Amino acid sequence: MNLQLFAEERTEKATPRRRQKARERGQVFSSRELNSALVLLGSFLLIKIVGKNFVMNIMDFFNHILTETINREDIFTLEGIETFSYEILIFAGKNFAPVALGLSCICLISNYMQVGFVLSLEPVSPKLERINPLEGFKRIFSRRSLLELIKSIAKITVVAYVVCTAIIKYKDLFPLMLNMNLLDASSLTLSIAFEVGMKAAATLLIVSALDYFYQWYEYETSLMMSKQDIKEEYKEVEGNPQIKSRIRQMQRQMARTRMMKDVEKADVVITNPTHYAVALAYDAALHSAPVVLAKGVDKLAEKIKEIATKEDVPIVENKALAQTLYKTVEIGDIIPESLYNAVAEILAFIYSLKERRL
Repeated sequence: MNLQLFAEERTEKATPRRRQKARERGQVFSSRELNSALVLLGSFLLIKIVGKNFVMNIMDFFNHILTETINREDIFTLEGIETFSYEILIFAGKNFAPVALGLSCICLISNYMQVGFVLSLEPVSPKLERINPLEGFKRIFSRRSLLELIKSIAKITVVAYVVCTAIIKYKDLFPLMLNMNLLDASSLTLSIAFEVGMKAAATLLIVSALDYFYQWYEYETSLMMSKQDIKEEYKEVEGNPQIKSRIRQMQRQMARTRMMKDVEKADVVITNPTHYAVALAYDAALHSAPVVLAKGVDKLAEKIKEIATKEDVPIVENKALAQTLYKTVEIGDIIPESLYNAVAEILAFIYSLKERRL
């Protein structure tokens, strides 16, 4: 059995780093159906709020055109056409711009609530596979495209049924509108449109809620990782274990080389005599007590003693003290107070030997 096949199966949840990288690429999940439903709901709410005033403004504007604008002597001149166009723009800006701005805000808020703020140019960056006909056919006849088609047909069918049911309820009122004045007929039409629209928007909200969870499931599935992916990501984040091991080995080697050079500066090397070796130095101007410059065991201890012999550094055999210093004091640290007397005796002996030589 090939165990590598199991390692390549995407069975693990996406890591935070993978999610972050997907977000940086603009790969986020959102439901367009939810945006459409909220925009539709917002449209009919705006109709309910400003619908009556909007119709009255249109009627007043057309009344102004038919009673004043059309009777101006310069209406067919260049200046008159410019004035008339300016009036149309002012009317459209006052009446349509707030509605368009409100719907745009609804759409932006809906997107922000779903995905937050994402700025990525990768989705719009040119890619060769996008103009590849074979890739285009694959996208058209893919499983996702088929599901989107089925979802769209189901959505249209459900919404059409709800809208038709709501309109049929008012079928007897439509002939009566012929005897109403324009304002009353418009008000009744807006009321019916608002009810139909709200039912359609509510239906779309239910459909979009299902679509939202479906999009979330598809997104989570697309981000799933195999065990090998997680290992590769760990290597990328933490570094390759082999490289890190090599770096640590080089660091130890550099520290050992530096330590061996410091043996030359030692005042004494204390041994036990075959397994441990600790090099000490004391400078009253720098430290309050002797400092461990180097220490080692077995082969490293032999190397320390070899350098000490070569550099004429005194070697003193003291098994208990050598073991204690090796196990309790790190390189570069001063010795503990409990060892002051033992080390002081050895240093005093070393200094007296030097004085006798002089």
